[in-house]
Amino acid sequence: MRVAVTGAAGRMGSFVTPHIAAQADLEVVGCLDPRHVGEVVGGVVVSDDPTALDTAEVVLEWAPATSVLDRLGDHAAAGRHVVVGASGFTPERLDLAGERWEGAVGRLLIVPNFAIGAVLMQRFAREAARWFAASEVIELHHDGKADAPSGTALATALGIAGTQQRAVESEEVVPGARGADVGGVRVHSVRLPGLVAHQEVLLGNPGEVLTLRHDSMDRISFVPGVLAALRGVGGLPDAVTVGLDPLLR
Repeated sequence: MRVAVTGAAGRMGSFVTPHIAAQADLEVVGCLDPRHVGEVVGGVVVSDDPTALDTAEVVLEWAPATSVLDRLGDHAAAGRHVVVGASGFTPERLDLAGERWEGAVGRLLIVPNFAIGAVLMQRFAREAARWFAASEVIELHHDGKADAPSGTALATALGIAGTQQRAVESEEVVPGARGADVGGVRVHSVRLPGLVAHQEVLLGNPGEVLTLRHDSMDRISFVPGVLAALRGVGGLPDAVTVGLDPLLR
């Protein structure tokens, strides 16, 4: 399968692309990153020319969310499949992505987190939330992360929104102390050097608290999910899919 990567020389693109190139059934045929033209990633010279994507069957988008949205129409017209690893896909941007993908013959897979454990954590949180009165999400990332909250935290909160039996009321002495409100679920973002990608979901009932936690200690944790997405995107039943969960059933 011919794969092209955007944002190929960025933090995640430069790490994942060599792993893709090392697979016997995958071939990296293009790397796009206007900030790093001429560098070599995964054995391919990085370009700023969009035609670098022309021969790809699947494009892995690691570029910023706004750039990804700008390209979706071109991807759809070209009949390519697209796997999006970019963060920052709010519900509004997800709706916009769906609009721009309408009528496409390819498949669009938007993945908030490629770590298998993180996907399972979200699944467990959705199940557990039906049995608990309230829940909150705490996500912790390195201090170079461009957005807050993380895409995983947004997806987790939206997945459990509407299941809570009561709202927690507490006056904010300092604005923002209770975190962001995502569908009625409070989300807190921590940014510190030394962290990679971590998340806790705290679920509370009278007399008990359930804690679900996932830790990515190294970016290698994302590689199996990336490979599964590239190999499986073309077989997805829906034109637009959010999350790896359908590929893990």
